[in-house]
Amino acid sequence: MRPNLDALHREIQQHLGTRGLAVFRSYPRADSDSSLTGAVFWDVENHPDYREFVEAAFAAGVRMVSLYAREFTSEVVENALAQLSEADLERDERKAVDVRLNEMRAYEGFTCQIELSFDHAQRTYVFEVRTEWFDELNDLVERIEYSYQDEEDENPLSGYYSNN
Repeated sequence: MRPNLDALHREIQQHLGTRGLAVFRSYPRADSDSSLTGAVFWDVENHPDYREFVEAAFAAGVRMVSLYAREFTSEVVENALAQLSEADLERDERKAVDVRLNEMRAYEGFTCQIELSFDHAQRTYVFEVRTEWFDELNDLVERIEYSYQDEEDENPLSGYYSNN
């Protein structure tokens, strides 16, 4: 996977124009809090070419697709480092996560995620690509957040029920 999806983003925009599809610039729909109940995700693993997805939309009669491209900001790293300082991780693990998070500052300004989507027959169809380093960043953030959940789950009175 490319470390920067800027060129792919430009290529997708150009391709959508040549197919005559209107482009609605949206926020990421797959990440929304409302969660796409009826969402169908494209198999990017086996069919990574966005043109196949666009052709499927075109064949379904879709005239408009949503496009989202996320530009990486160091704010994500700053927030993760702030959480890391309070995380319940072993010293060596904390240090390794800290080092890797700081290395990720080098990606500031890069496009790290692209999402194409369209609605058809009460379903939302989604094509999403992310850089490997952005997936790794999300894994690091989840590891930090998981350490907080472990603390919250540890209740010394769990399993104790009063008969009163």
